[in-house]
This record gives sequence, structure tokens and C-alpha cells, in this order.
Amino acid sequence: MNSAILHYAFIDESGTVGAEKGTNFFAAAILSVNQPRVLELPVRRALKKYGRLSSGELKASNVEKSATLRILNEIAKQDVNIIAVIVDQTVIGQPPDHAEEIYKKAATLAIYRLVEKFPAVHISLDRRYTKVNLRDELEQYIREGIQNLQHTVVLIRQESSYIHKELQAVDAIAWAFFQKYERGNSRFFDIIAAKVMVEEVIIKKNWKNG
Repeated sequence: MNSAILHYAFIDESGTVGAEKGTNFFAAAILSVNQPRVLELPVRRALKKYGRLSSGELKASNVEKSATLRILNEIAKQDVNIIAVIVDQTVIGQPPDHAEEIYKKAATLAIYRLVEKFPAVHISLDRRYTKVNLRDELEQYIREGIQNLQHTVVLIRQESSYIHKELQAVDAIAWAFFQKYERGNSRFFDIIAAKVMVEEVIIKKNWKNG
């Protein structure tokens, strides 16, 4: 890949973490594009069509399936790359001390796979934490996880999905993967399958050892 070309990547997740109380699977997904506007427009069109979404934010888990299908179909027509890391939580015998380790691990591995292919990238993560120190810890965790990748330019931002429609677009992608693994329903995933560059499943029984 040409490191001189700056790519834009947007990350969101679907499912809940925790071996005992979480969902069976947890999915972290990335949408990578050259022009972010191609992700923004499908969401704006869906919001316009489904105007009763007064919040101004489209979440795949809370809207009619037709709205999510519309977004996925439009995304599938664009020049995008999709990376997903899925954690199989059903096999976890020794969970981490803090369940958030599962989220951090999945997000970091997804970013690692992204940076391997696109070494110059501006990354926007859906803001998971309200506390600044937790956001700082997440960024440090990610940077430590990709530090062995050489000659990279990686900008990381944690932003509100309410403001950034591109994060609402990747929410639909993460949800499609979640439906495939958690529900055994590949209807939504099949729409964007041709755009999937990496689909990796973490099967790890012991999370105590890092």
C-alpha cells in the first residue's frame, strides 16, 4: 500500500463484553475509506427517509431493519474496506480481571490489521468512555499494541457518533457481524461480504495472561 495516501477509518462495536454476563460474541468493526463523505451520505439519506428518528442518530439495534438494510446496501456500492475482529466469549474459562480488556483487545487487533495494510490512517473510534483518563488509557493500549509496525502515521480520535455520521455507518457494519455470529443470521453480513478484507475470530480461553 502507498503510505503517502491518508486513509480514514471508523470503528464501532456490537455486543457486550464479559464471559458470564456478556453476549456470546463481541464484534469490533472498521470501515476504511479514502473519502469519508461516502459513509456520511447513506446515513443522512436514511435519517431523512426515517425522519421520526428525532435523536438524529441511527443505531442499527434500535431502528427498523429496513433502515439498516438501506445503509448497508449503499455502503456496499462504495470503495470501502471492512475489517472485523470477533471475540468468541463462549470459550472463555478464565476471564480478564476487567471485562473491558476484551473490548480493548478486539479493537486493537482490528486496528493492527488495518495499519498493516494502510500505514497512514486517521482513525475515529466511537467514544466509549466519558472519562478522559479512560480514553487516554485506551489510546495508550492501542499504540502499544501496534508499536512494532514500522513507518506508520496513525492519528487516533475518540468521537461522538451523534456528531459523526460515519460512525453511525460503521455501527451498522458491526451490527451485521454481530447478527451473523450471535444470531446465526447472515442476511445483513451478506450485503457487505465482498468488501470484507479481514474477518478474524479470537478464540481464547485464558485472558489472565494478557
